[in-house]
Amino acid sequence: MPIGALVGAGVLGGVLALVGAATLGVGAETTTVRELEAAPGGYSPTAFENTKVGKALTINEIFRRDAPGVVQVTSTQVVATAPDPFFGFGPQTQKETALGSGFVMDKAGHVVTNYHVVARARLVQVSFSSSDNMKARVVGLDPSTDLAVLQIDARSRALTPLAFGNSDRVRVGDSVVAIGNPLGYDRSVTAGIVSAVQRAISAPNQYPIDHVIQTDAPINHGNSGGPLINSRGQVVGVNAQIATGSSGSDGNIGIGFAIPINTVRTVVAQLIKKGKVDHAYIGITAKPITPEIARLFKFPADRGLLVATVEPGSGAAAAGLRAGSGTTVVSGESWPVGSDLIVSADGVPLSSIDQLRDLIGAKSPGDSIPLTIYRGTRKLTLNVKLGRQSSSPRG
Repeated sequence: MPIGALVGAGVLGGVLALVGAATLGVGAETTTVRELEAAPGGYSPTAFENTKVGKALTINEIFRRDAPGVVQVTSTQVVATAPDPFFGFGPQTQKETALGSGFVMDKAGHVVTNYHVVARARLVQVSFSSSDNMKARVVGLDPSTDLAVLQIDARSRALTPLAFGNSDRVRVGDSVVAIGNPLGYDRSVTAGIVSAVQRAISAPNQYPIDHVIQTDAPINHGNSGGPLINSRGQVVGVNAQIATGSSGSDGNIGIGFAIPINTVRTVVAQLIKKGKVDHAYIGITAKPITPEIARLFKFPADRGLLVATVEPGSGAAAAGLRAGSGTTVVSGESWPVGSDLIVSADGVPLSSIDQLRDLIGAKSPGDSIPLTIYRGTRKLTLNVKLGRQSSSPRG
C-alpha cells in the first residue's frame, strides 16, 4: 500500500498552544464549538451532474444551504509536562488546543463530531458566529466508530440541522462536497468524487470501522467530524481520516475517508439514548478462503471463514469453536491448519469478514448467533452467546 499512515483529519497538530510547545493529545479539558455562517454568495456555475437523483445543486448552493449547520470544534486540553531537568521544577501543566469540525443534526441542539476531536472533554463552551458563548455538554462517545455527540442549549430557530442521506446508495464516481475547518481555515468547502466504497479503517481504539467511503475531495487536519455531502445537499458521511504519503507529509494527498452516515445514524441514536454504545463481540479472528485454497486443503465447502484464533473466555470459546494448532504457507501466505471452517452465521452464507462483522454488529451483547461450521468433514451448528466489546482489542 503506497501510503505512509492513516491519521485523523480532525486535529490540527502543533498549533494554537496556549502555554509552551504544543504536543496535541486526544483528550480535552475545554471544547469550543463555533457555528460557521455561510458567506453571502453569488452564483457559481459549478454544478454536479447526477441525473439519477434529479437536479443536482451547485457547489455554491450546497455551501449556502449547509454551511450554517457546520460547526468548528476547538478542543483544549490541560496536560502535565516533565519537571525542569536543571532546576527541578515540576511537574508543570500547560494548555493545548486542537481544531476539528462537526455539524448540527437536529433542533434539540445535538452536534455530531469525531470521538478523537473531543475525547475526555470535561468542559464544553460553544461560540456561534455571532460570538455568543454558551455551555454545552458531551452527550456520548464511541471510540469504536470514532463518533461523538455534543449538545448545545440554543433556540431551535437558531439551529440549521443537516439532512441525512443514505450511504448504502453511494457509488464510486458520485460527486461529493466536504465542509469544515482544514488547518484552521474556517468555512472551507472542497469538492471531489467518491473514489471507493467498502473501505475499512481503524478506530482510535484499533477496532475496524467498515463500509467507509473514500473520497478525493481535499480533506486536511481540522476537517475531522465535518460532513461529507452529496449533490443533493445530504450528509452521506463524517470525515474522519486521511492517508498520508510515504515522504512523511501529513497533509492531503487526495485520499480521505468518511464514516458512512448509516453507521452514524445508528450510533448517535444510542449515544443520545444511553451515552455509550455496547458493541457485541464474538472473540475470534478468521480468514476467508478462496475456491483454490478449498481445493488444496480439501475443504468440504469452497467459501467460508477459517478460524485463526479463539480468545479464551469469549463466547466463541464457550461454544467450542476451535482454531488450528499450526500454520502452513501457500504462495507466501500463512493459513491455519486444523481450524474450524465457518460457512454461515445466522443462516447467512459467509465469504468475507465484513459479512460476519455486519451480522454481529446488528446484535447486542448477550444475544446468540448460530454458526454453521465444518470440523474436518463433519458439519456442526454451534450457538455462540455474544459478549461485550472491550474498550480496546484484546490479545
